[in-house]
Amino acid sequence: MARLSNLLGVVVGAAIAANLLANGLEPVKLPAPRSDGGKPLMQALKERKSTRAFSSKELSLQQVSDLLWAANGINRPATGHRTAPSARNSQEIDIYVVMAKGAYIYNAKSNILEPVVEGDLRAKMGRQPFVSEAPVVLVFVANYDRFGNMAESDKAFYAATDTGYVSQNVYLYCASEGLATVVLGNIDRNGIAEALKLGANQKVVLTQPVGYPK
Repeated sequence: MARLSNLLGVVVGAAIAANLLANGLEPVKLPAPRSDGGKPLMQALKERKSTRAFSSKELSLQQVSDLLWAANGINRPATGHRTAPSARNSQEIDIYVVMAKGAYIYNAKSNILEPVVEGDLRAKMGRQPFVSEAPVVLVFVANYDRFGNMAESDKAFYAATDTGYVSQNVYLYCASEGLATVVLGNIDRNGIAEALKLGANQKVVLTQPVGYPK
């Protein structure tokens, strides 16, 4: 029995490795996020706005790290609590990071971008042409399994509410750093879920392109 279990482990491990190899993507270790600097909160609030024109200039890995930490990173390592609140501390919102090379999922605990799908999927993350021009498109996905026995109607409500907190954090970071962003609700959720290979209990809520203003 032990030999069979070991064999299954080898097979599963090989399948995972083969999938990553097929993707052609590797995990991206992000630099430690900077939690100092930036504009004062009141100034960032004053400058917060939606922008629908993006430069093709890439964001640095440091900026991506800072952006994701601001959005929904861990700000209390001892407890694992986040910069954005969530219902019952479910922490159900995952952030997918879609760039020209491919799509990744943000692992806040290890500060790593884990590969999901190779290839440029940005155009599928929104219906407007400018979406594919932004160097980074964030996709907010609610994992309903983390809600436990919560009523289905409540899951949809809290997923939307919690995503709003994360999205506003993105807006404030962008205002502080002189970056452009806009949250998108008119999206093909089923198409995005298929492109990102999401499971049945993973629900696309909103997307949010981020980049330099044009």
